[in-house]
Amino acid sequence: MRERGYGKDTGLTIRMFFTSFLLLLLYCFFGLFLFSMGMPIEMLLIIGIAMVAFQFFASDKLVLTSTRARVVSAEEEPKLHATVERLAALADMPKPKKIAIMETHVPNAFATGRSPNNAVIAVTRGLLSKLNEKELEAVLAHELSHIKNKDVMVLTWASLIVVISGFLMQMLFWMSLFGGFGGGRRSRDGGGQAMLVIMAVYLGTILVYFISQLLILTISRYREYAADRGGAILTGSPLTLASALEKISGDVARIPEKDLRTVEHANAFFIIPALSGKSIGNLLSSHPPTEKRIEKLRNMQADLEGPRKYTGE
Repeated sequence: MRERGYGKDTGLTIRMFFTSFLLLLLYCFFGLFLFSMGMPIEMLLIIGIAMVAFQFFASDKLVLTSTRARVVSAEEEPKLHATVERLAALADMPKPKKIAIMETHVPNAFATGRSPNNAVIAVTRGLLSKLNEKELEAVLAHELSHIKNKDVMVLTWASLIVVISGFLMQMLFWMSLFGGFGGGRRSRDGGGQAMLVIMAVYLGTILVYFISQLLILTISRYREYAADRGGAILTGSPLTLASALEKISGDVARIPEKDLRTVEHANAFFIIPALSGKSIGNLLSSHPPTEKRIEKLRNMQADLEGPRKYTGE
């Protein structure tokens, strides 16, 4: 994927690296914390890796099933397949194995898959009907950028700490219900000490769970910016993607909430969340505000055009 004169977004790269570094520090802290408390880290790690690996290797099938997206052939949707194939060639990557359509009037799109060779791109009927050819191309380029950047792989393995801490929280919760916080035949002193240790682990795990969630959501938002940038570079038209985002966002805002709830489970994958800004905080969103994304794309367009020469008129 060539830069086409846009330059590099150094600030975005630094923010992504710094957030990932904080997440790594949190991994180290959590491991040392559990070790100091005498928790069986090996068992938790094995369970966590197994759960994440299942999600990672089955992500395309799970998402297609949960969204009820139907894989379509090149004979059924020749223009859609041709556009994806052409953009994939421009991006120097293999064409996604599967292209699917969600039968909903809510305009949106998503990409998933553990690698470019096992990728899926899906669009909704609403998106195909709302956008013009160039805008659809810009959205598909955004989704291809997610695949090229291996965002599914990055976010899946980054979420390992969330899976482990979430599992541990549930385990400690059930232990508390069945007398695991120092009850039973243990002596009063021994039972009281065990209760304090388990309570400390429980509170520490809750804290790690929420901090890691915030860090992963932050990384997700940064990777949306990166996919916007990659899609704009691929098509050579940042304003076209900005126009597509405006149309999708505006249309989603007008759709009744009961209709949006039918696709709400796919929010983390969509190019624009199927929720209004009022119902979800920016800090807890997997996507940055659409207005900021559009602003960045317009700035890219301005950088591309450069300073206009004075003509003397």
